[in-house]
Amino acid sequence: MKYFSIILIAAIGFVSCSKDDSPSPTVTPTTSTQSGPNLIFKLYFDSTLARLDNLGNPSTIPTGNSAQSPVFHKMSAHYIEFAPDSLTALGNGEIVYHGAETSIGGSDAVDFSQARTKGQGEVFYTIPLSQVSAGTYKWLRVSLTYQNYDIKFLVPGFGLQTGRLASFVGFNTYITSYVINSENISVNGNKLQGYWGFETNVLGNTYISEGQSLGTTVPNPISNTSPIPSGSCVVTGNFPTPLTISGNETTDITVNINLSTNNSFEWRDINNDGYFEPSDGVNPGDTVVDMGLRGLFPTYQ
Repeated sequence: MKYFSIILIAAIGFVSCSKDDSPSPTVTPTTSTQSGPNLIFKLYFDSTLARLDNLGNPSTIPTGNSAQSPVFHKMSAHYIEFAPDSLTALGNGEIVYHGAETSIGGSDAVDFSQARTKGQGEVFYTIPLSQVSAGTYKWLRVSLTYQNYDIKFLVPGFGLQTGRLASFVGFNTYITSYVINSENISVNGNKLQGYWGFETNVLGNTYISEGQSLGTTVPNPISNTSPIPSGSCVVTGNFPTPLTISGNETTDITVNINLSTNNSFEWRDINNDGYFEPSDGVNPGDTVVDMGLRGLFPTYQ
C-alpha cells in the first residue's frame, strides 16, 4: 500500500485549460430575485452526446488509448456569452455573465470563494430578461473553470477503485480552501490553470494527491471564422434553432448548458486492457492525455 499515494502524484498527469482571454465583466454576477421574466441557465452532463475535438468534429479514441465517461458531481463557469453568428468575435456578443475575480493572491484570478458551483439539472445563473439585449443568437460560449467528478482506476492487488477529482481549469484561481470529496484542502493562494486535487479511499484509508497539468480539448466548431485565443478555455456550441429574445417576453426562458462527458477522461493504455492503471508497482503506468468535456450542445425552452 505504501506506493499507492505516490503513484497518483507521479503518474496522473491531469490536463486542463489555460488562460481565458474574455473581456472584462459587463454583468454583475448576482442571481435575480425579481418576479418578472428571467433568463435561466441550467447545467447538464451527458455521456450520450457526441464526442468532439478542438474544431468541433466527431472524435474517436486513438489506437493505444482508452477512455471513460466520468460521473460528474459539480461544475463552475466564469463566463457566458451569446453570439449572433459564426463571425462574432469573442467578447463582441451579448455577455450575460462574468464571475468574480480578485488580485488578493498577487495577480488577477477567479475568486473561487465566490464561484457558482452547481450539479446536474441545477440552476447555475439567473438574470432578468430586461437586462439582456434583444436579438437572435445562434451560438453559446461558456468558459468552464472547475470540475468535480469520479473516475474508475485499477490498483493491482486491490481491484477497481473509485477516485474523486477536483480540477481547477480556469486561467488562474485564488483558492482559500476546497473540498474534493470529504477532505478539505487548504491553499490560501493563486493556482494557475490545471491545478488539481485527487481523493480516494482504499480499505478505509484516505489518500490525497495534488498536482499541476498541461492542456486539454476545448471544442469550438466555428474556429475558422471566430477563433478562441490561444490558451482559452471557452467552449462553443450552437442552438439547434436560434434563440430570439424580443424584449417583450412575459415568461422565463431557460437555457440548458448540455455538456458532453462522452469518454472525456482519456489515457495512454500501456497494456491495452481498457482499465486506467496509474501504476502496477513495477512498470510505468498509464498516463492521462486528456480530460474534461467534449462538447457544448445548448438548448432552450
